Amino acid sequence: MYSNLVIYYFSGTGNAKAATRWIAGQAEQQGVKADVIKIEKDKPAQTDHIQEKSLIGFCYPTHGFNAPPIVLDFIAHFPKTFKNDVFLLNTRAGMKLHKIFTPGLSGLAQWLPALFLRLKGYRCKGYRPLDLPSNWISLHPGIRDKVVESIFTRCKRITLQFTGRILEGKRVFRGWMDIPFDIFVIPIALGYYIFGRFLLAKTFFASYKCTQCKVCVKNCPTGSIKMINDIPYWKFTCESCMQCMNKCPERAIETVHSLSFLLWWLTFSIVPWAIIHWMVDHGWITVAFDSSLMTLIYYAVMIISGLTIIFTGYRILHFLLRFKIFNYFFTYTSLTRFKFWRRYYAPKEI
Repeated sequence: MYSNLVIYYFSGTGNAKAATRWIAGQAEQQGVKADVIKIEKDKPAQTDHIQEKSLIGFCYPTHGFNAPPIVLDFIAHFPKTFKNDVFLLNTRAGMKLHKIFTPGLSGLAQWLPALFLRLKGYRCKGYRPLDLPSNWISLHPGIRDKVVESIFTRCKRITLQFTGRILEGKRVFRGWMDIPFDIFVIPIALGYYIFGRFLLAKTFFASYKCTQCKVCVKNCPTGSIKMINDIPYWKFTCESCMQCMNKCPERAIETVHSLSFLLWWLTFSIVPWAIIHWMVDHGWITVAFDSSLMTLIYYAVMIISGLTIIFTGYRILHFLLRFKIFNYFFTYTSLTRFKFWRRYYAPKEI
């Protein structure tokens, strides 16, 4: 059916990379040559392997109920010169309760990239969400190894079945079954893309355990970590893929829960209302407080002031980390420092 398979993938902790490996392995078993290409920041798509009858795949994680910005940008700039069949596979936050595997949510993670590709003339032959283990360890401890293994075993079987059907030229629209749930979380997906991802980018810091080995800097897939005064600094381009946190050999990278809660409280409540009241008192705006226009003004003020608060607060945090007393304080008020707060990285062999 196809002369070869070309898979473009982006992965933080290894879930999407594992799915890509399974797909490529199954293709080779069926006699279809597979070329695997990593999506990297500021690097154009390598299209040398694409032929007239090539099947093109995109594998990536779900970030904030959407495809990661680096993936959206990659697909948005993908050449229009090809009219091949494509498929989309997004990994999302799977869990397991006793013997029941619970699914994550995709939101716009499939539909937005699919729209971009369709407008470019590509034929989408398959949509497949894959519920690999949730890796958002800023919010919850990493899943236990035994559970990870069972989720991986199940997802590998699903991926191989999906690959076989796609390579035979069949359509697989499994993602369509989740449309009602995806529609429900679209506002969250848009909010994350416009605002939320920038807040989350400023929640990481290096504790006193940091040895300046620069593993996080060298391995960041989006190039979002740099060293300032010998301390890792996370830029707004961070996509919270969790690779740095999970790969740090000293477990020195933590989430600054204490400061984050304070800054978010100021961002979402106190500061926007204070600014709006000041604008009303000084006659800058004369809109009724219960109007739709006032709601739009409130959100605009919240975004602008919020980003300012987060950026300023993080700069202050980075300065204070140079002093041990503050570094110890932020470390010991972070939930991720506890031993039971497991790290996560996808197993290599399943």
